[in-house]
Amino acid sequence: MAPSTSKQDRKAVLDTGAWLFNVSTSVGIIMINKQLMSVYGFNFATTLTGLHFTMTTLMTLVLRCMGYIQPSHLPAFDLAKFALCANFSIVGMNVSLMWNSVGFYQIAKLSMIPVSCLFEVLFDKIRYSRDTKLSISVVLAGVAICTVSDVSVNTKGFISAVIAVWCTALQQYYVHNLQKKYALGSFDLLGHTAPVQAASLILSGPLVDYWLTEKRVDLYDFSIPSVFFIVLSCVVAVGTNLSQFICIGRFTAVSFQVLGHMKTVLVLFLGFIFFGKEGLSIQVVMGMLLAIVGMIWYGNASSKPGGKEKRSYPLVEKVQKSQADEELGLMKG
Repeated sequence: MAPSTSKQDRKAVLDTGAWLFNVSTSVGIIMINKQLMSVYGFNFATTLTGLHFTMTTLMTLVLRCMGYIQPSHLPAFDLAKFALCANFSIVGMNVSLMWNSVGFYQIAKLSMIPVSCLFEVLFDKIRYSRDTKLSISVVLAGVAICTVSDVSVNTKGFISAVIAVWCTALQQYYVHNLQKKYALGSFDLLGHTAPVQAASLILSGPLVDYWLTEKRVDLYDFSIPSVFFIVLSCVVAVGTNLSQFICIGRFTAVSFQVLGHMKTVLVLFLGFIFFGKEGLSIQVVMGMLLAIVGMIWYGNASSKPGGKEKRSYPLVEKVQKSQADEELGLMKG
C-alpha cells in the first residue's frame, strides 16, 4: 500500500509541476508578445516563432550534452508530418486572426477541443463518460462567454480557421502519439522536431509575415528595448515549448486543451490588471467562473474509472520512469 501511495504522490507532484510550468510560461509569453507587438510594433509573428524554435533548438543541444536527451529514432515521415502540421498551425492561426473577427477567431480556438476529442475517438478508441462530456461543454460555454463578442465570417477566413484548427489539433495529437508510439520522452521528441521547425520557419517566416503585414522584417527599426523583449520572448518560449511537450506527453491533447483554458482566464484577468479594466463586466466574470467550475469538474470526471477509457501502448516502464525523473530534475533545477 505504501509504495503505491508514494507512486501516486510522486505522479501528482510531477503533474502539478508540469501544469504550473506550462501555465506560467504560456501566460508570460502572451504578455511579453503583447508588449512587443503593441508597444514596439514588432508584428512579425511567424518570424518570431522561428526565433523561438531556434532558441529551443539551442536548448535541446544543451540538454543533449547534459544527458537529458538520449539517442533515439523518429522516422523521417513522422517527423515531416509533425513539422508540416505544426507550421500550418502557426501560419493558419495568424492568418485566421487577420481574416476573421475576434469573435469567430475565439470560436475557432474553442472548436479545437471537439476536434481533439474526435481524433482520440477515431485513432485511440477512447470513450468518454457522460460527466466528462458535460464538463467539456461547461468549459467551452464559460470561455465562450468570456471571449466571444462580435462574430462575423467570410469564406477565406472560414477556410483559414478550419486549416488552423485541424492542424493544431493534429499537431497536439501527434505530440502525445509519437511519444507513446516510439517510447520517446518529451525532451527526446523536442530534440527531433525543434531543429526542423526552426529551419523551416526562419526561411519561410519573413515571406509569410510580409504577406500578412506588407512589412519587411529586415527593415524593422530595432532598438535596445525591442531587442530585449525579442530575446526575452525567445527565452520564455523555450519553457513554453518544453512544457507543452511534457504536459501532452503526460496527459492527452484533449486534457491539455481543456485545462489549458485556465491560461485564457489568467490572460483575461492579468489583462484587466495591467492593460485596463474597460473590458471587465459581469458577463466576463461569470464566464470565467463557469470555465473554472468546468475545469475542476473535468479533472474530477476524467480521473474516475470509465471517465476516459483508452487503448494502452506497449511502452517500456523503465523508459517512462527514467524520463519522469529527468523532467522532475529539470523543473527543480
